[in-house]
This record gives sequence, C-alpha cells and structure tokens, in this order.
Amino acid sequence: MRHELEGWRSAQARGPDGTIESDERVQAARTVVPPTEEGARRLGDRYWREVAYASGGLVRVRWTAAGPELRLLGRGPRLLRFAPAETVHVPGCVSCRFEILGGVLAQRPGGALELSQTGKDEPELRAAVTGFVPRLGLRPGSPRWSGALYDHVQRRLHVAISRRYFRRLIEEAAS
Repeated sequence: MRHELEGWRSAQARGPDGTIESDERVQAARTVVPPTEEGARRLGDRYWREVAYASGGLVRVRWTAAGPELRLLGRGPRLLRFAPAETVHVPGCVSCRFEILGGVLAQRPGGALELSQTGKDEPELRAAVTGFVPRLGLRPGSPRWSGALYDHVQRRLHVAISRRYFRRLIEEAAS
C-alpha cells in the first residue's frame, strides 16, 4: 500500500469562528463503489475501519442507535459522536455524510464528515470535514489561539487516515 495516489490534493482552512475545513481528494482509474445505497454505506464503513486500523485499535468505532461514536478502546470517553449516515446515490455521485454531534475532541456540536465518489470514467474520491470546531487548542478569538494542537494531532491523523482510506478503496476495486 505504498504506491502514490493519482491527483492527491489536500487543503486545510480555519474560519474566523474557529471552524475547520479539511478537504482531501484523489483520482481513481475506475469507480470504487457502485452508485447504490450499498455503495454509499461502503464508503462510510471503509473509512471507520481505517480509523481503527490506523490507530492500532486504540480508537474504535462503536455503533449506537444514535450513530457511530469514536471511543478509546471502544469503551472509553466518546472522542467524537456522529449522527447516522446520510447517503446519496445518484448517477455520477455517491456519498456518505456524518453530522458531528460532539465529543471530547469537539468544542461544540456542528460540522460534518463527508465521504464521496463523483464522476464516472475517472472518478474523484473525497474525504472532507466541514464546519468542525476542535477542542484542541485555545478558544477561537483568544490572542493565543493557534490551533497548533489540532494541526499537529487531529489534522495529521485525518490526512493519514484519508490517504489509507483512498488506497484501500482503490485496491479493493482493482481486485
């Protein structure tokens, strides 16, 4: 799984209110999931598996009626809580979106994680976090707010997980 990803792009931004935008994208040679409900859910399921794998099992997904939760060792504190998946599957677009409900890594509820595949012949895969306000770092507006803890920990993890996630989806589609 060390080969390079075609068309890899990663962009990060922080809004004046402290919201984080993180957008990772890559091109695939062929579609990786079908344009169905099952395909949309597979995007989400594969992402959560990569979270657990990349953390060496330290962070695990716990499925509840209210949606997935990321927990330390599966039972520890809720690092992040998400609403159930919202899926879209129309010609040319398959996506799985999880609204962020809170958790100890969130300053407040808000934002979302969206995983998608768009296009048909050479689809683009995307993992995007929008509108998220991390707890790591000082409060936005504080003269000492730098977001350094977020940048050095959470953001790096999200980017690394996204790269693994894209590689795995592409490899599975090729086999």
